[in-house]
Amino acid sequence: MANHKSAEKRARQTIVRTERNRFYRTRMKNLTKAVHAAVAAGDLEAAQNAFKAANKSLHSYVNKGFLKKNSAARKVSRLSKSVSTLSAAN
Repeated sequence: MANHKSAEKRARQTIVRTERNRFYRTRMKNLTKAVHAAVAAGDLEAAQNAFKAANKSLHSYVNKGFLKKNSAARKVSRLSKSVSTLSAAN
């Protein structure tokens, strides 16, 4: 357990940040799962809508400092590629 005032504050901050990061990490997984599920189902419109929501959220996470810019770009690129394969098939 923390013995100094600053260490106690750090412990409190860690708890808050862990909860916040868990929320964003879970949300990010759910957004990508929605895109992949729509692609697997072959539903182009749903895939495009899910991709649009995921793209917006991932880039907002960059602004919040949760994700690095290149990580978000990589994830968006991979999602875009999967959606474009579906649109090419139709």
